Amino acid sequence: MTAGQADLKLRFLAVTAVKNEGAFLLDWIAHHLVVGFDHFLIYSNDCDDGTGEILDRLAALGLVTHVPQTGPYPKGPQWEALKQADKHPLVKAAPWLMFFDVDEYVNIHAGGHRLPDLLAALPEATAIPMTWRLFGNDGVISYRDLPMTQQFRRAAPAVMGWPWRAAMFKTLFRNDGCYRKLGVHRPRNPDPARLKTQRWFDGSGREMPALFHSGRVFSAFGRDNYQIVQLNHYALGAMESYVVKCDRGRANRGAEGFDLSYWVERNFSSAEDSSISALEEPVAAQRATFAADAELQRLHAAAVAWRHNKFQELMLNDAARDMFGRLMMTPPSQPISGPRAQYMAELNARAFAHHQATIPPEAED
Repeated sequence: MTAGQADLKLRFLAVTAVKNEGAFLLDWIAHHLVVGFDHFLIYSNDCDDGTGEILDRLAALGLVTHVPQTGPYPKGPQWEALKQADKHPLVKAAPWLMFFDVDEYVNIHAGGHRLPDLLAALPEATAIPMTWRLFGNDGVISYRDLPMTQQFRRAAPAVMGWPWRAAMFKTLFRNDGCYRKLGVHRPRNPDPARLKTQRWFDGSGREMPALFHSGRVFSAFGRDNYQIVQLNHYALGAMESYVVKCDRGRANRGAEGFDLSYWVERNFSSAEDSSISALEEPVAAQRATFAADAELQRLHAAAVAWRHNKFQELMLNDAARDMFGRLMMTPPSQPISGPRAQYMAELNARAFAHHQATIPPEAED
């Protein structure tokens, strides 16, 4: 830990991994500074858009600790970042930890909408899984340099029965020694002797059963998991931006890319949700502070220009151009509810049971 890091009054640490996210970084960090995260441990991966330079400038300002990574990544860059983060002094020192992505925004409904308000609402919690609320594309074609939270205000309904990914979560957890490793969705490698001390509460304040303490990455289906906190997931963005995302590939699956199925399972726009605007004014003030830094502003503008230019470059490629056309032809996804959702859940449970029964005992670790 550096001298500057040692001086941090660290309570809440955000950890993430990025590649070519420079155009979105300042909005994401501004929002989460206001929410209450004290510092950001960010791993960058072979970026072409100036993401690394933006992170270096933010590090010079004392807001971020930037760890550049270079491949190869046997399990993908995100898993490599997690592996490194487990050993980082900031992760060892932080009282509360959360690993989440730059397209995910913490949205707290309790009190003043900050992390201390969340803990005050759930004072016995040692972990708070924040369920995704999927924000769809809402027909936006062109990428614009505006906060995702302002551009996209339509989402999946509060109660979803399918797809199961709509109930996935990311976890804010107390770093009390029970879990020895970070995970993409939840802390991992629990100490069995300490599991009895765990109290997990969902985003509506319900205590979760003990099986969540050592497994599960999604909340219960068919009920509102957002009454106290939710995780706004802007997985798609504008159509132009999604094509650039497809070209980048998946962070936790090596070279495997995004496709139309990923789009369809997340493109929900049937419900309006502007609740995150409760923090719009202080976030805008923090964002203006970033804009007043001439070097940050220059680097941000370069990342925005890179994204525009990358899309135009991709439109010379048949596969990318075909994908863009398919996005424009594909209507918003319709939530599945009632008997159809129940049928899909039954099929999913049957497949899961079959899979579990066919796993060799030595493979379960």
